[in-house]
Amino acid sequence: MTLAVVVGGASGIGAAVAAAHRARGDDVIVWDRGDGADVRCDVTDPAQVDAAAAATVERIGVPERVTVTAGIGHAGTLLDAPAADWDRVVGTNAKGAWLAMRALARPMLAGSGGSIVATSSVSARLADATMGLYCASKAALDMVIAVAAVEWAPAVRVNGVAPGVTDTPMLGPVPRDRGWLRGVADRTALGRLGTPEDVAAVVLAVHELDWVTGQVVPCDGGLSRHSPIAPPGPARR
Repeated sequence: MTLAVVVGGASGIGAAVAAAHRARGDDVIVWDRGDGADVRCDVTDPAQVDAAAAATVERIGVPERVTVTAGIGHAGTLLDAPAADWDRVVGTNAKGAWLAMRALARPMLAGSGGSIVATSSVSARLADATMGLYCASKAALDMVIAVAAVEWAPAVRVNGVAPGVTDTPMLGPVPRDRGWLRGVADRTALGRLGTPEDVAAVVLAVHELDWVTGQVVPCDGGLSRHSPIAPPGPARR
């Protein structure tokens, strides 16, 4: 049985990761700021993060697998986004992820090590108009992953996964069968939006790759392989 922590595991991709761990018989602790959490934690608050790490070690011991999925979305142009939005988005997606990663890395480094996987995004590498703050936050997280992998090696491996557009509550009430999201599905090589379970499968696989660290693995169904200068219309399949 593996001891696992899923940060942001009460919904969306995090909930799918927690469910996948439980299906394998792993002992799982879910951190979240909302309902469904085993440990309540707002990752933007360093004191709450440190308290959550201490409570986790007391409850299950030192985790072997840590997945950080806590994050928020954002839409708005760079010209129009309020300055406070930068602090909120980057403070959650980059700073919050870093706080959670290091709080759990400390006991892992003092113990027998393990694996950390953080959820980034293809938007860390693609320039998405009206999503500049989100893109910046995920690009910052990618570098946190890379540096952590160097600093915490060889005991703790640190990697990321980069989903494309995934059908989670973060998308809100936008129709999936028409409009923008239908277009995204048509531009995706595998012909549909991703699901939380798709991403969870990649997360668990990356956790098991003993010779991989400091990498961010795309898991977007081929969406990011679509060139913006390709002829219009859905990809031929």
